[in-house]
Amino acid sequence: KLYCSSLVFLLCASGESVKVYSSSSEECVHDLQGHTDLVSGIVRNPSNHLQVYSCSADGTVRLWDFTDGILIKVQPHSLMWRRVISDVVCVCVSLELFQLVAVHLPLSGDQEVEARELSAVLCDVSPSGAASFGRKVRVVGLPGTSVANKSLSGNKKGAKNAFTCVSCHPKEDCIATGHEDGKIRLWRNFNQKKEYTYSTLHWHHGAVNTLQFTPEGTNLLSGGIESVLVQWHYTQENQKDFLPRLGGAITHIAVSPDGSLFCTSHSDNKITIIQSCVKVSAIIQGLVKGEGVRTDLTIDPRSKALVLNGKPGHLQFYSLHRDKLLYNLDIVQQEYIHEEGLDQFEVVKAAFDTRGNWLATVEERTQKGSELEINLKLWAYDEQTQRYYLFAHHSQPGIDDELNHIDTLIFSSGACWSCDFVGGYHHLKPGCCCFSADGSLLAVGFQEVVTVWSPSWELLTTLSQPPGAIRDLCFGRLSCSKYLLGTSTKNQLCCWNLLTCSLEWSTPVDVSLLQADPLSENMAAFCSQSGCSDLFVFKPGEPRPLYSQKALCTGKVQRAVFAPRDQMLESCEEHAQWLNRSQLYFFTQHMDLMTFSTKTEEDRLLASSKRLMVDDSVAVTPFYLLLGKHRQQQEALTNPMAERIQLPQGSIAIKELLYTPAHVLPSASFLCSMFVRSLLISSSSAR
Repeated sequence: KLYCSSLVFLLCASGESVKVYSSSSEECVHDLQGHTDLVSGIVRNPSNHLQVYSCSADGTVRLWDFTDGILIKVQPHSLMWRRVISDVVCVCVSLELFQLVAVHLPLSGDQEVEARELSAVLCDVSPSGAASFGRKVRVVGLPGTSVANKSLSGNKKGAKNAFTCVSCHPKEDCIATGHEDGKIRLWRNFNQKKEYTYSTLHWHHGAVNTLQFTPEGTNLLSGGIESVLVQWHYTQENQKDFLPRLGGAITHIAVSPDGSLFCTSHSDNKITIIQSCVKVSAIIQGLVKGEGVRTDLTIDPRSKALVLNGKPGHLQFYSLHRDKLLYNLDIVQQEYIHEEGLDQFEVVKAAFDTRGNWLATVEERTQKGSELEINLKLWAYDEQTQRYYLFAHHSQPGIDDELNHIDTLIFSSGACWSCDFVGGYHHLKPGCCCFSADGSLLAVGFQEVVTVWSPSWELLTTLSQPPGAIRDLCFGRLSCSKYLLGTSTKNQLCCWNLLTCSLEWSTPVDVSLLQADPLSENMAAFCSQSGCSDLFVFKPGEPRPLYSQKALCTGKVQRAVFAPRDQMLESCEEHAQWLNRSQLYFFTQHMDLMTFSTKTEEDRLLASSKRLMVDDSVAVTPFYLLLGKHRQQQEALTNPMAERIQLPQGSIAIKELLYTPAHVLPSASFLCSMFVRSLLISSSSAR
């Protein structure tokens, strides 16, 4: 959900928070946090254009001053979606069944009011807030208005004309609906005694995802899978303007109140800010979202960015600390065709050397039958351009998929690139491998056998383990470097001592992913149980876990990485000390990137908001803080025995005053006189 304000701010729902972006600098100005579940909608306060309402599946509606990032009030309610219209709020409530309810707000100047007048509008509503009537749409009026309930039927039965989106004209008796077949229908004369009529617009070859009228109703905007913003002229339906090549499929459209800016959100987690359908003025790109992540999660040693699949055929470099996409690296270097059923190259593996001088990638393309075509590429880092460029390219022609598939790609330091060694073990298929931290040992899993090799490719030893093919291998770090850990398909987690070449310990657990922290001895094991994933953080040499979390998320965790911190934390809590050097990130099956935070980090993020909190839950402004200091000084000066209270240098009041927009502050003359009086010493205090 998007909301574009007239103050060059863009607000968008982002998980459990609302992010406020500057439409000119593309930077995140505020992150409005407070909801405990997904934010489902954002709407402007009709009586104050500097405030917005947000509602969430946590059952609350919150009112924000988005220019200062201040929470004004919280209203509990079982709301899923709502729209403010004058003194009426339309809400979708979850009682026993979802209902669309009109709430009449009483006139009051209080921060919180109790609304007792409720009336049901629709009783058959889906959780997304749309009436579900198959190929019919129902137009209803709020209680007290003259619009009557009517239903609209689609075209012939069996046609792909199901409704996908709807938008109401701001001034005229007209409704625009989008359909699966790419058509747009303009329905008119709902509020008249005569029968309604409709006209059809058609350009999209796929389903229409979103529709939005401009504030004056002169144009209608539409978007779909074609990644093209179409602007239809309302009075001249045959005329339309196009803004193509916007990236991923358009999912939502928002228009600023003055109609000068359009915003489109896309399926790849991108927001595009457009100046009146003429040109793109800004792009806000989050973590690029695709159909899946084929590569492992990797940290670029140079930029400390998270590297994984991005746009089709690309790797994205995403800054975790700035929460911003740095750039996309084109690996395939071929034009991607957005059409289903085509066999195109995909990036499936990526690995860096320890210093970030080299990057290795693997591409795959499945051809007709079971043949697989593979490209191995080596990329070198250029200090001048600060980018990776293609250094070497090796292609493997299409042969049998089962024999040609690359399971693991890892790096060890090397001076030149050539085939140094090809080895095997009893004609068994290798499934996973891992280098030790110093590169002196290489462990390779051949089905049910673990082999350990030297840098000169000499087979040093084989390690026994319980039955089951080896799924993952991982060496210990620092003081635990003598240990080698492995997981098997028979739900076993094993730890071998490399000094004695014996099994140190094993435990029956279904580990879907094993990840080592490069800066400590800690290891993270994601385990699957009853459709959920559990997390255990431990040291190989200690039997007791450092941290455990049951039912971390639904499904299996297949991708995770430890990201080094810029500054080491000093966490006093024992259960959180494993996060002091590195931060653990992981992907859920729903493609959500999640991480763990300590209480120290949370306190740091909430420090500014806590300074503004007061007991009566009323929004505190910088002027209030300054006035409060002034009143305290006046009370102290009335007491002859009281010591003079000075306004400390760099106080909260001064800082908030300097960084607050001028349009919300009192006049400068009033503040100046107050400030001068605060510096004076009264005669009684001087004596």
